[in-house]
Amino acid sequence: MIKDLTKGEPLKLILVFSIPLLIGNIFQQLYNIADLVIVGRLLGVEAFASVGAVAPLFFLIMFIIVGLTNGFAVITGQRFGAKNYEGVRNSVVISTILSVLVTLFFTALFTLFMHPILYMLNVPQNIYNNAYWYIEIIVLGLISTTFYNLLASIIRALGDSKTPLYFLIIASIINIILALCFIIFFKLGVAGSAIAVILSQGISVIFCLFYIKRKFPILHLKKKDWLIKINSESLKSALEHLQVGIPMSVQFSIIGLGVIVIQSVCNTFGSNVIAAVTAALRIEQIATLPMISFGVALATFVAQNFGAKKFRRIRIGVIRTSILSIVLSILMAIIMRFYGTEIIKEFIGSATLEIIDIAHQYLLISTFFYIFLSQIFIYRNALQGMGEVVFPLIASVAELLMRAFAAVYLAIKFGYIGMFYSGPIAWISACFILSLGYYRSLKPIVYKIKQQN
Repeated sequence: MIKDLTKGEPLKLILVFSIPLLIGNIFQQLYNIADLVIVGRLLGVEAFASVGAVAPLFFLIMFIIVGLTNGFAVITGQRFGAKNYEGVRNSVVISTILSVLVTLFFTALFTLFMHPILYMLNVPQNIYNNAYWYIEIIVLGLISTTFYNLLASIIRALGDSKTPLYFLIIASIINIILALCFIIFFKLGVAGSAIAVILSQGISVIFCLFYIKRKFPILHLKKKDWLIKINSESLKSALEHLQVGIPMSVQFSIIGLGVIVIQSVCNTFGSNVIAAVTAALRIEQIATLPMISFGVALATFVAQNFGAKKFRRIRIGVIRTSILSIVLSILMAIIMRFYGTEIIKEFIGSATLEIIDIAHQYLLISTFFYIFLSQIFIYRNALQGMGEVVFPLIASVAELLMRAFAAVYLAIKFGYIGMFYSGPIAWISACFILSLGYYRSLKPIVYKIKQQN
């Protein structure tokens, strides 16, 4: 159902919009969590570590796609907020064409250079084969991932955060069933888990397309919509999408590269540290889902109101969502510090006390800095909703540099414990830059607010 976010109480709208996003993000994480739990319990620690060793590469690929499709959806949301429905359909067509081209390019690129990439990641030889086939299957099925994220982003840009959730829940259940079947009955091992991920996301795509056809007349595309002439107008529209989509994809990619740097350092410490960090990061991702969901909801809210030129609502929405996110970050930090390791034990049935202790040390360090992480989601998404890409990009570069420097330097000085501080140091740097960028971008908005009065 299409939802106009330019009317009504801002925080209430953002909260209502973010709840389905939160549930959806939880089920999205089930794709990876189900893989890890099933692989860890059925195939052992080494198989678990093989998935964890290439997880940052998986996230890098996902960040590229998510950043690109979310960037395209910003244009869709702005046009919807401006009541330009023909422009909305044009945005969908342009986004689809560009997404297909980018996906084919990265599928070929990663497939061609997969072995060199894994060697750069320092993947241990005892888990190399499983790691290779897991990530290679994910790459070959990348088109399913792209189309799900594109369709979900478009639907959310029109104010509907519930529909993608329903399909994602069904697909997550199917993913778990398929993973169990492929591993237990077909004996496909780690590769079976990757196949289940791709097939279940493909099912999500089918559901989204079917629902759009039935319930979203504004998105019903005719033959004439696809017959785009190569002229100044179509090129201008494509450039408008790329001006937002590429920087968002780049900044997400930079974040992913930072995680890869961490993983390459982590892989040098052996299977136990890899398994511990993999489990801890998955638990942490769940803990930060409320903050992520508020950020995504805020981006849609800001995009629609920016298109409608309702600047006062943008300011109010950002302030109230920021406060709520801080409260939630404190709450999640407390939960993680006291119960995080108990959850980790459920991930790896055969986990040793050493693995549990390493994971616990990571959580004790990172949870102190969740407040900074929560504000990154707020300011980054607010800026992106306004179409501002410069400061988010600068923040991503700073985050990469600080994360890489801290990981390598501190790991040399203090071992894997030093590596654990690289994330918090990167969060503080990015938070400072993004908050500065938001308040600098806010000046013309405040001026426009005064004009509206």
